[in-house]
Amino acid sequence: MKLRSTVVTLAVLLFAPALAFAGTITLKGSDTMVVLGQRWSEEYMKSHKDTTIQVQGGGSGTGISALINGTTDICEASRAMKDAEKKQVEEKSKKPVSETVVARDGLSVYVNATNGITELSMPQLKAIFTGKVTNWKDVGGADAKIIVYSRENSSGTYVFFKEHVLANADYTPRAQAMPGTAAVVNAVARDKGAIGYGGGAYATNGIVVLKVKKDAAAPAIAPADATVKDGTYPLSRPLFFYLRPKASAPIKAFTDWVLSPEGQAIVTKVGYYSIK
Repeated sequence: MKLRSTVVTLAVLLFAPALAFAGTITLKGSDTMVVLGQRWSEEYMKSHKDTTIQVQGGGSGTGISALINGTTDICEASRAMKDAEKKQVEEKSKKPVSETVVARDGLSVYVNATNGITELSMPQLKAIFTGKVTNWKDVGGADAKIIVYSRENSSGTYVFFKEHVLANADYTPRAQAMPGTAAVVNAVARDKGAIGYGGGAYATNGIVVLKVKKDAAAPAIAPADATVKDGTYPLSRPLFFYLRPKASAPIKAFTDWVLSPEGQAIVTKVGYYSIK
């Protein structure tokens, strides 16, 4: 499914029977999750006419900052909040932040469809994204320059990839930072020598999603429902809602609905993996 990475503001009242509390809810954060947040909000407002939901992307870091500053009700994050970030929320509210896993993702590594490479190991990915390997022939491909596409450092996906693939080493300075996952996908589809990464739901024509090996001796695993849920896919990750303490009744009602079978069915439709 082709998804667009955009800043979406939903402030639509849909006239259907009210089923829950009235109120306005603001979601802000993860670019990976922005379309998922949009779909959840659209469906929820159809049956909750007194609830208005506003959804905005910008990256997990942006959402976390907004949560700390009290300018969003819910932070969507594709990485876990750091202890220092949680402490900032707690210092202001005197209560801990609420963390809820609302979906799962198989963070995907993309190459151009003409590349010929179908799998890479985690050490190979680290070597490519730190700049130690710069030619595809060094990882079993053609004699061609590797063009690296990454995300901006406000992105939770950027942070997750750096922590879990690069072992906190620095990205190569040659990496081209893109403003969203859709931009990464479009660049990789356009450039024969390209490699990039992002949310699994953004895969589209013109790219191949690589299988990933934990190490050279391990089997190559593709992101799929079973492998993401059991953790055998090396880049499986949770997607989070973070709520400010003392969340209102409308916020709690919406979060409960997201975790319900109806809300989780939307996760699957968008292209991510449910928590059930």
